[in-house]
Amino acid sequence: MGPRIGPAGEVPQVPDKETKATMGTENTPGGKASPDPQDVRPSVFHNIKLFVLCHSLLQLAQLMISGYLKSSISTVEKRFGLSSQTSGLLASFNEVGNTALIVFVSYFGSRVHRPRMIGYGAILVALAGLLMTLPHFISEPYRYDNTSPEDMPQDFKASLCLPTTSAPASAPSNGNCSSYTETQHLSVVGIMFVAQTLLGVGGVPIQPFGISYIDDFAHNSNSPLYLGILFAVTMMGPGLAFGLGSLMLRLYVDINQMPEGGISLTIKDPRWVGAWWLGFLIAAGAVALAAIPYFFFPKEMPKEKRELQFRRKVLAVTDSPARKGKDSPSKQSPGESTKKQDGLVQIAPNLTVIQFIKVFPRVLLQTLRHPIFLLVVLSQVCLSSMAAGMATFLPKFLERQFSITASYANLLIGCLSFPSVIVGIVVGGVLVKRLHLGPVGCGALCLLGMLLCLFFSLPLFFIGCSSHQIAGITHQTSAHPGLELSPSCMEACSCPLDGFNPVCDPSTRVEYITPCHAGCSSWVVQDALDNSQVFYTNCSCVVEGNPVLAGSCDSTCSHLVVPFLLLVSLGSALACLTHTPSFMLILRGVKKEDKTLAVGIQFMFLRILAWMPSPVIHGSAIDTTCVHWALSCGRRAVCRYYNNDLLRNRGTQRNLKAQRRLAWDGCGEDLLAGLGTGSWSLSALRRFIGLQFFFKTGSVICFALVLAVLRQQDKEARTKESRSSPAVEQQLLVSGPGKKPEDSRV
Repeated sequence: MGPRIGPAGEVPQVPDKETKATMGTENTPGGKASPDPQDVRPSVFHNIKLFVLCHSLLQLAQLMISGYLKSSISTVEKRFGLSSQTSGLLASFNEVGNTALIVFVSYFGSRVHRPRMIGYGAILVALAGLLMTLPHFISEPYRYDNTSPEDMPQDFKASLCLPTTSAPASAPSNGNCSSYTETQHLSVVGIMFVAQTLLGVGGVPIQPFGISYIDDFAHNSNSPLYLGILFAVTMMGPGLAFGLGSLMLRLYVDINQMPEGGISLTIKDPRWVGAWWLGFLIAAGAVALAAIPYFFFPKEMPKEKRELQFRRKVLAVTDSPARKGKDSPSKQSPGESTKKQDGLVQIAPNLTVIQFIKVFPRVLLQTLRHPIFLLVVLSQVCLSSMAAGMATFLPKFLERQFSITASYANLLIGCLSFPSVIVGIVVGGVLVKRLHLGPVGCGALCLLGMLLCLFFSLPLFFIGCSSHQIAGITHQTSAHPGLELSPSCMEACSCPLDGFNPVCDPSTRVEYITPCHAGCSSWVVQDALDNSQVFYTNCSCVVEGNPVLAGSCDSTCSHLVVPFLLLVSLGSALACLTHTPSFMLILRGVKKEDKTLAVGIQFMFLRILAWMPSPVIHGSAIDTTCVHWALSCGRRAVCRYYNNDLLRNRGTQRNLKAQRRLAWDGCGEDLLAGLGTGSWSLSALRRFIGLQFFFKTGSVICFALVLAVLRQQDKEARTKESRSSPAVEQQLLVSGPGKKPEDSRV
């Protein structure tokens, strides 16, 4: 699209300012405008390279704020008492607003001021990020021990075994369950759902308008390079989100309103809640800053005239002599460019909104009739479902399975998983380009990548840690005969029903929910050089009355987290090999005039069938492995303990009865509310990995069918060629400038 030349019907005698400045830049060595005083230097924002830079930074910040919730999902669950199913639904609401409006982007494409629309969307994303932090400021300070008085610092005495007559600790939990508390909880959760929806709505115009703007005004030879740079920078956004989460979750949640006596928690304590809200503030500020330049970019700018210098040198070395005789894309006639542009926008802009809505179902059904398109989209739905579940709950899974901190889990994912995804996408594109793969080759590459991904996923079923022995919750083995619990050891105690201050018996590696449930009546602090350790003593429910250590028992297999994540990263890289070849199969699997809408339909299906339901499905699967729920005002809140190895024990009714016999009278009835669902469930490890394996298997089946259909079509094409006199060359996915048939169908 060239520069504007004035009102219709008026023929200017001299070039306008933009064109004149461009001509001066083109004819002057070094790319600088001529020093003619009558020339008006164009604005710095009339530069497509600057737009590419700004858009790369904006999409980087947008994906950082979108992915930040996934890095702190377990922290948000603990802070506001959410189940994994609810947190998965919260994460998927980012796609609700996006899905509702993305289809209309193709309609409004070239009718609006695209840079300003991108700026407005970015401002909305920044406001949504600020709205996500609002629950922190309107909620009461986090109380990690519900038995502590509200007006006193939280200490170690709150959960000791105190005589029944002098312990009013068991009642406050019900006293706090007022209508105001419930209303505040619903308001906080509702605000987060609204913020996630607005986050998706604000992101609608950013990527589509930015890509089309670059493609319209960049040099034809430079456009792929610019888009490659854009995608490469953008892919670093989720990795930075997890890195930011790793830093923020090391800070205490109420860092802005710390209690007078400080806190007695460490980052390894299961009750620790990090400053999840601070990351949203930082990411929202980054998006707001990145949005400012878009209000200065023009609606249209002069099309880039020059090919990049280093690209010319590369082409001069790599291109064949036959290519040198062909016309350069920069020398195409204006009519040719106009024809191409008309072909890209002929679907939607000539229709009204009502006409577009009426014609969309017919075009949708016509597009879905292509078998290659349908099968490839279904395989991508399976892959996206796997990716959505993994991105949302992998940090929490690593925390629970290997007993590591949320900060360390985010650090590992940001350093290993996301770089492997980028490598997989790049290698897939290079293979398609270098090997000049046709449709059958692309289908074979996709199938090979998914088969290897499936193969390296098998060891994940056997890498994991056994469940902790939780007194009164998990089944106790005969190896510890002194652990059979009875109400007599804690008859003198008045333990809170909703208390949670885990302690560990180092000799038997058995964990107790609170010191009170271990029958401990006193505590002592041992100071060390690095940090101090808290021991609870006089414990009537512990073997030989040994002292217990504050905090959960350390895992004996935390060292397996790195090999586990390396296998996950390798599988992710192999799965991402299919990104480029599958996308090319979609582009070549429909008619030329349907390509633009086909890509829009593809992303719509991925959002509706994968990115929206997958986090909820994975969250529900994780919830079924919970064996102890925290209760808040009579309702299930966050899960405190998961069973990681019920698969080996098969979760029979015998195990359930054994668990029930070990429950205490004081809190057993409330604990059994969580045991009921856990009795029939598989382990958290196998349930989560099994769901991932299921989606990978579905993708393998779809790609196998794609390859079978492509081979059948190739066989029919060869038969037709042998019978027909003029041989029709089979079109390759990566073809030269002169090999573009009119109807590009696989």
